Amino acid sequence: MIELKSVAYSYGGDAILEGVSLSLAPGSFHFLTGPSGAGKSTVLRLCYMELVPTSGNLSVFGKRAGDMTRDEIARARRRMGVVHQDCQFVDHLSVADNVALPLEVAGHDAGAQAGDLADLLAWVGLGARAQARPPELSGGERQRAALARAVIMSPEIVLADEPTGNVDWEMSLRLLKLLVELNRMGTSVLIATHDLALVRAAKAQVAARVLRIADRGVQLAGADL
Repeated sequence: MIELKSVAYSYGGDAILEGVSLSLAPGSFHFLTGPSGAGKSTVLRLCYMELVPTSGNLSVFGKRAGDMTRDEIARARRRMGVVHQDCQFVDHLSVADNVALPLEVAGHDAGAQAGDLADLLAWVGLGARAQARPPELSGGERQRAALARAVIMSPEIVLADEPTGNVDWEMSLRLLKLLVELNRMGTSVLIATHDLALVRAAKAQVAARVLRIADRGVQLAGADL
């Protein structure tokens, strides 16, 4: 689905990533670990084609990203769901309207899919908060709303950047459970996190592959996790 071969990325002349090779297969579950500032978010932004590699090859859904037209990139992105670290919402819209925004951007009739939207909000435990505004939500509710928005288009892969970074342990486990359920339904998942306790909890539920960023490269983590 997404493949990086010897990818490097530099910013302002400073190398952030070098020689990164990574393959995300259909139905796989990956963690990307490493300390803050190691480049985890950069890897996710490369996968989403928000960033362009300085060198190396990036392929998305079987096509080299550098050869894609703007329309092809847009179509590829619609096959991905992204949970950003900052969970930005449109504050004057309801939770339901915020979650449905990707449908409207893609030209779908959100009203015709109201039943699916209600089911999705119920799945993330926000059925009773559908008409609330984002400033009224707790941190955990915002994260669950962000996940719902990321999967409203039934993506083939979910890229989640520190999805449990601002919530307590109980909510972290709840979010993890939702992501594991998505994976069991066939969705590939890549989670960037520095929380090794979350990784250990996941490995008891799903066959997760754990990758670690070190020395600007990505390597398979050892069994010490």
